[in-house]
Parts: sequence; structure tokens; C-alpha cells
Amino acid sequence: MARIDSFLQLVLEQQASDLYLISGAQPMIRYNGDLVPIRFRTITDTEARKFLFEILTPALREKFERIRDLDFPYEIPGMGRFRVNFFVDSRGIGGVFRIIPAKVKSIDELALPSALKKFAFLDNGLVLVTGPSGCGKTTTLAAMIRELNYRRKKHIITIEDPIEYIHPNVQCVLSQREVGAHTRSFASALRSALRESPDVILVGELRDIETISLAMTCAETGTLIFGTLHTQSAGKTVDRIIDVFPKDAQEQIRTMLSITLKGVVSQQLIKTADRAGRIAAVEILMGSTALGNMIRESKTYQINTLMQAGESEKTGMQTMDRALLKLIRDGIVRAEDAVNLAYDRTMFAEYAED
Repeated sequence: MARIDSFLQLVLEQQASDLYLISGAQPMIRYNGDLVPIRFRTITDTEARKFLFEILTPALREKFERIRDLDFPYEIPGMGRFRVNFFVDSRGIGGVFRIIPAKVKSIDELALPSALKKFAFLDNGLVLVTGPSGCGKTTTLAAMIRELNYRRKKHIITIEDPIEYIHPNVQCVLSQREVGAHTRSFASALRSALRESPDVILVGELRDIETISLAMTCAETGTLIFGTLHTQSAGKTVDRIIDVFPKDAQEQIRTMLSITLKGVVSQQLIKTADRAGRIAAVEILMGSTALGNMIRESKTYQINTLMQAGESEKTGMQTMDRALLKLIRDGIVRAEDAVNLAYDRTMFAEYAED
């Protein structure tokens, strides 16, 4: 048993989400979004190296020493799996461990809007899950892949860095590939995926022009693509994709995106009213002819108005502010927490006065 395992066991016992073991600081865990120090001394760089290097294979250690950053999965048999990042800063080496739950929860179990189930029944197109780092994008994507796995009979390829949730084959066949271990890059895996007869491809992160371009090409040629971006809203997601490309290519990208974009799920995590956990507030944009026209005509500033006009259980669309208001009215979150995440705070005036 590696020495770091005792810290990770504490993270699991406390039902926290992350462990931070960083040179020059006390070890800390993240509990319900907040950092809480562990009763332990400040870790020196020498101690941190002993803790962290113990779990590296020779190949991983060589890679870390060469590029000074490292992402990899770590598993403690019978205890749990973790997504790990090692890095170097001004004080020395550091490591952050994120718990990967053993069970892939369903959309209902995560209390996500049932409208997300609609994306599992698309035959092609691009569906993006967006939000800040640590907001649960990977968990939401895993829930949608689970829905596919139980409801349809398809070949699903996931391309991740590293692999997080392990999906069993239920009705679908899943091929889970890890960047670095199984393929050189997201882009190279996407290129080869088209020769592997996929129905669905999950791209862990749309990081660069090449990956975004290939993802849209795959969506355009009849594959259902799921991916993530670190954007804050549906409208900003569309702008971000277009702005990645050079000016002389943007008109073509608008045309492709207007055809392929089938949905954007933008989310933020917010503490529950009882402080026992966190829940996702979710904005949902559904693809439509109107959306396609807005993208093609460079009128993405109208996307929020489109969502407001189309908000209903039938369409499944909702703005972030509407999602936050519903959580307040259902007594799930506190008004003061929701207002801090709102885009249009005037909608929350009645709660701000309390």
C-alpha cells in the first residue's frame, strides 16, 4: 500500500471530491466545493516527491521529469479510482487527485433535467457540455453515455485524457481510449475513429482547432459527437468555437456549426440548502432551424432570447437563470447562493429583499 493511499482513503471516508498534496502547504481535501485542511504538517518538496513518485511507473516518471506535467488514472483495488494531475510550481511538486465514482449514475440519480435524455436518441450531430473546471461536466457526459448504453444498440468510442468512468457493455459496445496510453492525441484518435465504424464518439475535451474541426467533420458525416468546453453559457460556447478559427475560415465554420450543433448543456454546481452536497444548475440549448439561422447569420447574441422564448418541458430548453429560480422555489438551494451564479440578477429581486 502506497503512503498516499491513506490520504485518499480519508477523502473517500469524508465523501470529499479531491485531495491536494502540494509542496509548501498542508494536505487538503475539497468538501462540497470548499478546501478543508487535513491535520498534518506542511509538506516539503522532498516529502511530496516521496509521496507522489511512489505511485508512478518508470515510464510515467520519465514523462513527468521531461514535460513537468502529468495526467493519469490511479486505482486502489477495492477502494476507488482517481484522476490525477502532477505539476511543478515555485515551491516544488504538487499532486491533485479527483475521485472517480465506481458507479456511473443515471440522469435521474444526478437530479439532472430529463431533457438530457433526448440527446441519447440523436443519430448524428454535435452535443457539448460546458462549464468551469470541476463543475461536473464529465459526470453529466457519463450519465448521457449510460442512457445510450441502456437504451440503444450502438458502438460508442470514448477518447479521454485520462479515462475516468469505466462503462460496462450493456446494450452498446464501448471502446474507451486514453490519450497517451492508447493514442497520441485527441485529433489522431478522432481520425482513426472514423475507420472503426462508430455510432457515437465522446471527446473528453475539445482543446484545439484540429480537434474541433475533426469533431464537426465527424458530426457532419453522420456520427453523434459529445464533447466538452470550458465556456460559461450556451451563447458563449458557440462564439468560442467560431473564434478559435482564423477569420477567413469562420464563415465556413458557422455554416458547419449551424448544421451540426444539436445541443449545448451549460452547468454550474451550487450547494444544496442543507449544505449536505451540491447540485447542478443546468442551462439547455436545443438545436433548431432558428438556432442554425442565428449561427449562420452571426446573431449569436440572440441565443439567450431564443432559449427564453422556447423554455418549456416539451422543448427541454431552459436558461441558467430559470434553472436557478426553479431550484430556489423547490427549496433545493438557498436564494443567496443562486443569485451569486445568476446572469440577470433582476429576475431574483423578490429573493434579494428577504
